[in-house]
Amino acid sequence: MTLTLIGIHSVKMLRNICRYQRQFGQIIWPFYFPQEKRVRSLSTHLQKARNASATTVRRKFYENVSISQGEGGLFEINLDKRKLKTPGGKLFTVPNEALAIAVATEWDIQKDTLMFYTMHLTTLCNTALDNPTQRTKEQMISAALKFLETDTICFRVEEPPGLVELQRNEWDPVMNWIEQRYNVLIGSSSSIMGPQIPEETKNTFKQHLNSYNLWSLTGFEYVITQLKSLVLSFGLIDRHLSVEQAVVLSRLEEEYQIQRWGNVEWTHDYDMHELQARTAAGVMFVHLSTESTAVKRKILQD
Repeated sequence: MTLTLIGIHSVKMLRNICRYQRQFGQIIWPFYFPQEKRVRSLSTHLQKARNASATTVRRKFYENVSISQGEGGLFEINLDKRKLKTPGGKLFTVPNEALAIAVATEWDIQKDTLMFYTMHLTTLCNTALDNPTQRTKEQMISAALKFLETDTICFRVEEPPGLVELQRNEWDPVMNWIEQRYNVLIGSSSSIMGPQIPEETKNTFKQHLNSYNLWSLTGFEYVITQLKSLVLSFGLIDRHLSVEQAVVLSRLEEEYQIQRWGNVEWTHDYDMHELQARTAAGVMFVHLSTESTAVKRKILQD
């Protein structure tokens, strides 16, 4: 029997994504609409689930899922004898075997009904392949850097004292880490205008983002969109933070209010796990889209 390994970190992340899907069936809106805001009430979640089901759910039409290597060394996904294609009609191909295995797993775990809104890695691949807005790499980097101007952890409150202290205790260590890691100055502010980000800092991050390929940038931007934070996204991609930590930090004010006033039953957990699944998928996509990603096999004796 052949056991395929795509890295302990990525395997754990893929398992978490699948677990979140099974527990909450969260809706992951296609990356074609990155500005879609997360809703905050359970009733709205359920209504959107019903609406989404009409267009993003269909009966399963295949039995077996496999991968194969095609022209140019790219990997393809096969559903029985059919080759998977993108919404734009292109042949669905991914740059390496590790990502192909992860995508194939999404299709393989589907039951009688295909729930496309839970297939985050597939959606990200479709976005990278079809590039529906025809954006260049420079445009993607520019869009990512704009989040630095409104970064979640750069904006601080002046009251209440409990939240001020919480933000300082939880966000400052991450801010200190990224400033030291990249030798930049970011800072924070309680002004509605936010901190003044030095051009040198923007240029440093621009050069770093430019080192990623187009596929990795697609995932990177997706993570930034989920967390509303370039700083937290760098912490995740660099493995300084876990998905759970980054999500909590991105929702710090909301978590503070929930601890103080309580929350609507189910809504908090639903939102939390939905965001965790989205973020985990994006981070995994970045890691699996890098050119250095390789698949190792270990032969086990039955």
